[in-house]
Amino acid sequence: MSDLKYTNDHEWIKVEGDTAWIGITTYARHALGDLVYLELPETGRKVKKGDNFAVVESVKAASEIYTPVSGEIIAVNDNLSDNLEDLKEDLNKGWIVKVKMSNPAEAEGLMDQGAYAKFTESLS
Repeated sequence: MSDLKYTNDHEWIKVEGDTAWIGITTYARHALGDLVYLELPETGRKVKKGDNFAVVESVKAASEIYTPVSGEIIAVNDNLSDNLEDLKEDLNKGWIVKVKMSNPAEAEGLMDQGAYAKFTESLS
């Protein structure tokens, strides 16, 4: 999706007004392998850019998920706990949290789809 932005830690973000939808990229999902558990945060939690807000566990490892923006978690996708295969770049199913941003400018420095593709190619 071309309107998504990406981080070096393999999170994606979609900004709508002052709300950010946050999830992990398909690249991260494939790197993790078979997922077994997702620890979700509480609604109402305040986060700062770079904070970890969730943990996803696979048969290989546990990985923290970081927020690319500061604000308050206003929604959590509880459906993911029972449907870990939905954890991908899919706004309908794969988002983890929605954050009401306290500083929307933080999203401006993130990578677009083309830059993220080049970044992941450099990792192979």
